[in-house]
Amino acid sequence: MQNPTTEKKKTGYLNKNFQLFHIKDQVEKEFEFHYHDFNKIVFFLSGKVTYLIEGKSYFLKPGDILFVKQFDIHKPLIQSDVPYERIVLYIRTDYMDSLNDDICDISTCFQKIKERNFHLVRLSPTSLGSLKDTLIQLEVSLKSKAFGSSLLSKALFMQLMVSINRIVLEKDYIEDYSSLKYDLQMEELLSYINTHLRDNLSVDVLSERFFLSKHHLMRKFKAKTGYTVHNYITQKRLHLANSYISQGMGIQKAAFESGFQDYTTFSRAYKKHFLHAPTDV
Repeated sequence: MQNPTTEKKKTGYLNKNFQLFHIKDQVEKEFEFHYHDFNKIVFFLSGKVTYLIEGKSYFLKPGDILFVKQFDIHKPLIQSDVPYERIVLYIRTDYMDSLNDDICDISTCFQKIKERNFHLVRLSPTSLGSLKDTLIQLEVSLKSKAFGSSLLSKALFMQLMVSINRIVLEKDYIEDYSSLKYDLQMEELLSYINTHLRDNLSVDVLSERFFLSKHHLMRKFKAKTGYTVHNYITQKRLHLANSYISQGMGIQKAAFESGFQDYTTFSRAYKKHFLHAPTDV
């Protein structure tokens, strides 16, 4: 039987600082729940799509922006009777950090989205038009071989991210929570798990805390996230530990701070998940 921590749920790759994809298709395709090790922004242009992110369902309308943070578990549900058009932006987290200065952090939009616990921004017509112009210019520049195209692409990317951050910070968007469907109990459960990774998060503890039978909790969790409770918690702890190690924290301390009580268990799970030992980070 396959160990839960070895399930191949990471998809996509990014070998550049950022990458833009403009896609319009009309195909029958069913996605599995997955995550990326980079940030993703989806600009929805047309189609019939519901996006599932960390247990919540978002019903998209043209002009919506979806923010999918690094390691967020998600998948789209696509109705193929109409074309699905979107512009998708992959962004390395370390690249975003490298562009910041003392007073401007372009990852602020992702932080604010996390604070709102609402991944969707619905643009006003004015904001949509301005942002779409920049996106088209960036798309053209990225394909160009003309002198200075790489510098222009970087400048346009910066312009785009500054515009997005201003929209989020100034709340220049339409508040429409009718496009969101979620289970309040599941949201509280996921929130509890992600803020208590150091604690005992056994199914027994969680079922008692949230007044659910163990069977019902496990079945509901799998249906809403695509993951078993154990697999979800282990993955979140591994990514947290990896983040701590990357910041210079000692490996054993990082394991403990992330909720692993046994270093051997942590080391084995880490190697199976990341395909290298934690000492190789």
